[in-house]
Amino acid sequence: MEDIEQGVLNLDCLFCKIAAGEIAASILYRDEEIVVFRDIDPQAPAHLLAIPVMHLENLAAAAESQPQLLLALLRKCAELGRELGGPRGYRLVVNTGPDGGQTVGHLHFHLLAGRKLQWPPG
Repeated sequence: MEDIEQGVLNLDCLFCKIAAGEIAASILYRDEEIVVFRDIDPQAPAHLLAIPVMHLENLAAAAESQPQLLLALLRKCAELGRELGGPRGYRLVVNTGPDGGQTVGHLHFHLLAGRKLQWPPG
């Protein structure tokens, strides 16, 4: 995929369209940098996706160019994980690339909670 100028939405990206409000989603949190919404195919009682509004292809791209944004995403995930998982805990997953299981080319964190999760995950 061609590099996209930082801060610009990719109009072909599903998650950019959700961030822009063009596609409906069950949004739990939104600010100028982050959107958190429910996964449409939940793998746990609580399964959220946390994405940057800015189009970033994956974790590798974000780590190189947007470390503060990654910190903001992790903080929001930790806050929501504590709320949803309580003392029993939660899992945070970031798939990167096709071999890592990434199916949407926009950085996203899966936050899973509400049941005992198995290991290894797949």
